Amino acid sequence: MAPQPGKSEKPFHIISPVLESLPLSKAAGTKVYMKLENVQPTGSFKIRGIGHLCQEAAKKGCRHFVCSSGGNAGLAAAYAAKKLGLPVTVVVPSTSGPATVRKLEELGAEVEVSGKVWDEANKRALELAQTEGRVIIHPFDHPLVWQGHASLVQELKDSLDTKPDAIVLAVGGGGLLAGVVAGLRQVGWQDVPII
Repeated sequence: MAPQPGKSEKPFHIISPVLESLPLSKAAGTKVYMKLENVQPTGSFKIRGIGHLCQEAAKKGCRHFVCSSGGNAGLAAAYAAKKLGLPVTVVVPSTSGPATVRKLEELGAEVEVSGKVWDEANKRALELAQTEGRVIIHPFDHPLVWQGHASLVQELKDSLDTKPDAIVLAVGGGGLLAGVVAGLRQVGWQDVPII
């Protein structure tokens, strides 16, 4: 069995920079800051939540991760699996490009193409995860994913002089949104609107 992360194990994500965007600040007429999650080891915020979920699953004896993804979630799961010394199967829909599949394989993932859309790939991933010792690493719908994403807000609080007037974020599956809401509550910023 691979080494298990300890309670003091560092997360797989980095503290990403917060920089003022001069063009956006000029356009908005107020200071606009950007949290540069593109500098994360896997190129997106997904490593925050998925990395946390993978670390916790490994602590509980998971021997193989299974993740459905169009790209970024799979990259995060593959990166976390590599760091933990565990195998991972990433199920992608046929719409995922060859560059995505290549990146996943370079990180050591076994890649299976199933279905035309993410929902179909996810159905296959859930089937594969039924094997003993395997754990499904959902790309967005898990409390541990949200908990990992919440770390972003603490970093904002540590970086900014005052709380923001609003937070703007993109929403796909909703995992980042759920994490930011949780993070805002944790730092006492629950009155900050999310746009």
